[in-house]
Amino acid sequence: MTEPVPDPSGVLSEFYISFWIPTAVLTAALVIKLPSIIRLWRDPLMRAVGGLLLLACAVFVFCTPSTIARVNRLTGVPNFAAPWCYSLITAFCGCCLLLIITWRNGPAGRSAATRRVRRWVVGAYAGVIVALWALFLLAGPHEERLRDLDTYYATTPFLREEILLYLGAHAVACLITARLIRNWVRAEGLDAWLRWGLRLLGAGYVSNLVFDAGKLTAVAARWSGSDLDWLSTDLAPPVAALSAILIAVGFILPHAGQYLHDRWRIRLAHRELRPLYRLMREVHGEGVPFALRATPELRLIRRETFIRDVLLPLARHIDAGLGSRSYDAALALGHPPERARALAAAVCVLDAVTARARAPRPPGPAAGPDTTGLLRRIGAVSRELRRCDDIEAVRARAAVPAESVALHE
Repeated sequence: MTEPVPDPSGVLSEFYISFWIPTAVLTAALVIKLPSIIRLWRDPLMRAVGGLLLLACAVFVFCTPSTIARVNRLTGVPNFAAPWCYSLITAFCGCCLLLIITWRNGPAGRSAATRRVRRWVVGAYAGVIVALWALFLLAGPHEERLRDLDTYYATTPFLREEILLYLGAHAVACLITARLIRNWVRAEGLDAWLRWGLRLLGAGYVSNLVFDAGKLTAVAARWSGSDLDWLSTDLAPPVAALSAILIAVGFILPHAGQYLHDRWRIRLAHRELRPLYRLMREVHGEGVPFALRATPELRLIRRETFIRDVLLPLARHIDAGLGSRSYDAALALGHPPERARALAAAVCVLDAVTARARAPRPPGPAAGPDTTGLLRRIGAVSRELRRCDDIEAVRARAAVPAESVALHE
């Protein structure tokens, strides 16, 4: 006895992604990009990004069955939501092409050739939208269908052409966009966050091609008398939702990734300065007052400023000869030149703190030695203060007279 073959539509119905999930992700992407879009509204790239994200949100809001039924009821026209949703999808496709063309060309995006291509895209997809409404008016009123309109009317004159027109325009736009993104990803010199964002965008547009293939296959099956409606009603919607999530994350990732990377770099630099900051606080007697609302950038600037302000008067206690001997000692111990300079500076700063405690007003010139190099590498000096063993080794070797070191070696 043969086992029953599982129904693909039943399996796919379990793989359900609510349309409100991609809507939420797309809205988040729009909110993140909104300040830049408003500030740089005259930039064609920003306008294309704003239009694409706004249209993508509108597509998923208006293409849910509940919203389709509400639009039909408000207008009093059966299936009025069909050309409306098809128009939104077509406009979204046009925005995809406009965005990639403008984004890919960068500063050259304002050239006459690029403007001509953008006008061609706008004209072509505007013409498709006009044709969609004309075909809908020619088809006349029909029975309302909320989920399976594409396959239910696949053989109906004018509606059949309307369905093929929007699917064809969508497939062409996604194919061209995916190809442009693939070529762009292969380019040299891309930021890592931008490259990963482009890969997610490319995956999103390739997923849209799966959506088109499922819809077109189901429609073609109706022409031959077969029933593959599950490709349109059960496969296509979750694929569309998944592609929208990938596209939204692709837009968010370069911006959010760079933002988080910058925040992490600033916090790491702030944490790096902690040993030197604590040492300078012991010298000064107090540190930077804590401000709850201060941004990470402001906290880093305040810490750097405090360290430099304390180091300047402390420089009068720095022994230039000790710095030179410490640098040579660090090199002799096998440290590279850059780290040897940081170790020598750390030894000098610690020695200056001790000397200041013994004699707050040292004899000699008030200006003291040149501190330009020390103030420039406070981060490296602070890192070395965490390595007490290395500092002690350099200090011990620098304290030995040069003749004794040469004789011992």
